[in-house]
Amino acid sequence: MVWLAAAVLAVLATDALHTRLPPSGGASRQMGFVPDPDLAKVLSLGFGAVLADFYWLQAIQAAGGDVRITPELGDHLGRLIDLVTTLNPRVDHPYRFAAIWMTASEQNVRTANRLLARGIEYHPDEWRNYFYLGFNHFFYLLENDRAAEWLDRASRLPGAPRYLPRLAARLKSESAEIEVAAVFLQEMLNTSQDDVAKEGYRAALDEIEVEQSARLLDGARARFQDRNGRDLRTVEELVAGESAVLRTLPAAEPLALPSALRRGSTWVLDPVSDRIVSTYYGKRYRLHVGESDRQRAEGWAEERRIRERVQGMEGSRGETRHEPSNHDR
Repeated sequence: MVWLAAAVLAVLATDALHTRLPPSGGASRQMGFVPDPDLAKVLSLGFGAVLADFYWLQAIQAAGGDVRITPELGDHLGRLIDLVTTLNPRVDHPYRFAAIWMTASEQNVRTANRLLARGIEYHPDEWRNYFYLGFNHFFYLLENDRAAEWLDRASRLPGAPRYLPRLAARLKSESAEIEVAAVFLQEMLNTSQDDVAKEGYRAALDEIEVEQSARLLDGARARFQDRNGRDLRTVEELVAGESAVLRTLPAAEPLALPSALRRGSTWVLDPVSDRIVSTYYGKRYRLHVGESDRQRAEGWAEERRIRERVQGMEGSRGETRHEPSNHDR
């Protein structure tokens, strides 16, 4: 009977919150009511952990199914995870859940990073929270130095992969892009508990695999030009005749692709870019899951630079102001 009484009190506590607290700013009707975290903690009647579970289920439902994560939904998830981790900061997975799903805007990512920092405060020996912070700074914000700092801290914790110090060092080089992205994505695939997110990581790793083969062909193309004094007419010339520089061409599709999904893709010279591309993708890989993601990250970076320039100009104007002298008056 004790458990039944506790359950009844938990329901009453939830109802009390819903009737006594206003929703936090910006919550839409479609996305539901989200109490202010600090007030919810005060009025939880000692059932903070139970209420945290209730709102954690709401977060899972909001992100689950066939749903597109928009900046607005990302904001809603941020409010829910903020509430969950305020009511019960000892939870573990919700912090990384935020990092996985809150990526539709720079504000979403920054909020996820703040939640991860809270996770680190309460779980200082959990290396994955540091790793996810590093991933966000590298993959979405293009802030390699910050990413390297978090990976360096993660590498000193129990259970951390031994390659993290090397990965942190690679982040500080100009050629970090594809190798670092592959390692990051593989670790995200290994540690994520979300099946939908895992499919995204696998797709990105497949694209990187094909890009690595394309870069091998780029090198072979340069050797062909040196040897023959001309450029390729077709990619097959790399393996044909006396002028060949390769024995075979690498696969133009991901090796893990099931046979039923194979398209018989080939390597071609793109008429627009004049680059070697696989017909499977029709374009070359650039950092992030897709071209639109990179453009988005670069747009966020440009917006930050503009804000910093404006703030700098305003600061300069403030420094040049002076009290009027008697002559000025």
